[in-house]
Amino acid sequence: MAQPMSIENDPALQAAFRSAMGNVAGPVSVVTTHAAGKPAGTTVSAFVSLSMEPPMLLVSLMRGSYLLSLLSVGSTIGVNVLGAHQTALATQFTGRHDERFVGVDWVLLDGAPALADAHAWVSLRVARLVPVGDHVLVLGDVVNAVSEGAELPGGPLTYHRRSFGTHQAH
Repeated sequence: MAQPMSIENDPALQAAFRSAMGNVAGPVSVVTTHAAGKPAGTTVSAFVSLSMEPPMLLVSLMRGSYLLSLLSVGSTIGVNVLGAHQTALATQFTGRHDERFVGVDWVLLDGAPALADAHAWVSLRVARLVPVGDHVLVLGDVVNAVSEGAELPGGPLTYHRRSFGTHQAH
């Protein structure tokens, strides 16, 4: 039986995989932490509910990201689930890490920055950091969850085919 090709060694397979995953819509969030007296955060579309008993989330961060460099087991992070009206905010949190909070309305909640008008907020205590490929999976125990922003107009912000958009329930 032929061995499957390694994606690490096959640029064509990497491109095909990237294209296929571009057809999967994902929720957009800004993951935040507060370290050394300063806020830090980054935009992610790879996070998912991992467990209800106990409540846990999984967040995927790129190796080498500034936010990841601030995290260890026991750190607190916030997952700010964005609404459709927050495309500019999602874009801002992909820029230079020292400029991401410029002009952003936030409060420290459960030890991590909570962004104004997010559709939902979940704070986590990092339980495990699992290196996988070019990312690190952050497994977090849920400390708090707030969904007051879910009633904001416009629905959730999603990422699909390399652009931001939204989904409206029918």
